[in-house]
Amino acid sequence: MKYVDEFRQQSLAKKLSAAIKNEAAPERRYNLMEFCGGHTHAIFRYGIHELVPANVTFVHGPGCPVCILPIGRIDNAIQLAVDHEVILCTYGDMLRVPASGRKSLLKVKAEGADIRMVYSTQDALRIAQQNPDRQVVFFAIGFETTTPPSAVAIKQAKAMGLRNFRVFCNHVLTPAAIQNILESPEVRDIGSVSIDGFFGPSHVSSIIGSRPYEFFAEEFQRPVVIAGFEPLDVMQSTLMLIRQLNQGRHQVENEYTRVVSRDGNLKAQALVAEVFELRRRFEWRGLGLVPYSALQIKQPYADFDAEKFFDISSIAASDVKGCACPSILRGAKNPTDCKLFGRVCTPENPMGSCMVSSEGACAAYWSYGRFRNTGKFSARKNLESVA
Repeated sequence: MKYVDEFRQQSLAKKLSAAIKNEAAPERRYNLMEFCGGHTHAIFRYGIHELVPANVTFVHGPGCPVCILPIGRIDNAIQLAVDHEVILCTYGDMLRVPASGRKSLLKVKAEGADIRMVYSTQDALRIAQQNPDRQVVFFAIGFETTTPPSAVAIKQAKAMGLRNFRVFCNHVLTPAAIQNILESPEVRDIGSVSIDGFFGPSHVSSIIGSRPYEFFAEEFQRPVVIAGFEPLDVMQSTLMLIRQLNQGRHQVENEYTRVVSRDGNLKAQALVAEVFELRRRFEWRGLGLVPYSALQIKQPYADFDAEKFFDISSIAASDVKGCACPSILRGAKNPTDCKLFGRVCTPENPMGSCMVSSEGACAAYWSYGRFRNTGKFSARKNLESVA
């Protein structure tokens, strides 16, 4: 299969592994943060961290839109479904994320609230058309990748004259979060880790391009390599970061050239700019309030803004006691540092969002068997299974 099989070849993985070991200076450490949860899963699915020397460390970042959403925003969604009796449309990952009082959207649905899982914004529009006497709210989450479909839905709703369709907007922005990780005092209170370079997110960069990272790389003197999701993508990007660090460079490089360009998707960018504008600040789980890191619906489309229509206000809420998700999202802890991981907190009984989401770090640690009693997972065996 084009762009899949050729990026999983065991022979090339061995060569890249040897090149990384050869170029990684033994006297220094390389702490490389993968912002995107898709990279975290690739690293553990294919055992990439076992194919690099011990002084190359993968630091897991907040790159999962389900994981970084604070509990208060989920409480707001529950409020919409229960108190305002709307039809709440949401992506499946959000259903099981714990909210306040051990509630979740799934539990509230079981109690009678009309909460429906959808696969796209178009599903939510159809539900609004089919239920003209009910208010329908789409629970919009995600980074720059999922923002254009929300903009399309809002424009379509306006063109169709739908008066019962709203969007609860929780779209967030990647570059602002990366900057916050390195400079925010509030983040340092949670815990700090030395980060030498970043794997740039793949799908996000297909929309915004590589250009937005250039200022960041220069200002903070950290190299960024935009990486694809296949094992050889991640390994090649690791080698590129190591080379930049060895040479004292801090530039933006694009390993994922088959998808990402410097300018990105200009049509999608224009669409988002028409419908959305920056928020002054937005709360991220693990990062706190991050300035200009999220979007809100512009005034010309305010009729479709659920926050304004239902007068939604912020809800202060705390994570489950003992849950280390905030520190894990920050990169200050690994899932196995959490006292709840694999004991109280499992995919069947998640205590935090990092175990629920398909891109969460805890889910990655659990899914690929490394931390169960069945023994250590073999990277070589896993690469052979996909070769």
